[in-house]
Amino acid sequence: MSGVELTEHVEGIVHEDTQVGDHGLDLTVAGVHEIEEPGRVDFGGGELEAASTTSHETEKRNPDDDYEWWNLDAGQYLVLFNESVHADEPLVCQAREELRNRGAFHPTLFVRELERVPLSVPTGGIRLKENARVSTLLVPPRS
Repeated sequence: MSGVELTEHVEGIVHEDTQVGDHGLDLTVAGVHEIEEPGRVDFGGGELEAASTTSHETEKRNPDDDYEWWNLDAGQYLVLFNESVHADEPLVCQAREELRNRGAFHPTLFVRELERVPLSVPTGGIRLKENARVSTLLVPPRS
């Protein structure tokens, strides 16, 4: 399945010409959240509780900029995407090379729907612009 075919399973694409490639579809960041209070995970699920999060602020680099940036220090964050995924079969969501080459990454996930994704940021931090392409959606290899 090509990136064009993946568009049948994705809504909210920001700029299709830029995001759709021969083998995948890039996903763009819509928000970054910080974990404020811990969540809970137990054996049976009766005490399962979501972590408390807050939206990380953005700022303009220049007063005339149309888009703002997240200035992220080292640590763990949750990324929200502009796009939503609705697929019958699992698709692969992986961090883009451009993100990994700057020391940040998220786990590779098999998804039918797309939720917040944990993002690890290196010691030096990272700057993410609104709508930055940070992940790629792919069809998993068939065996």
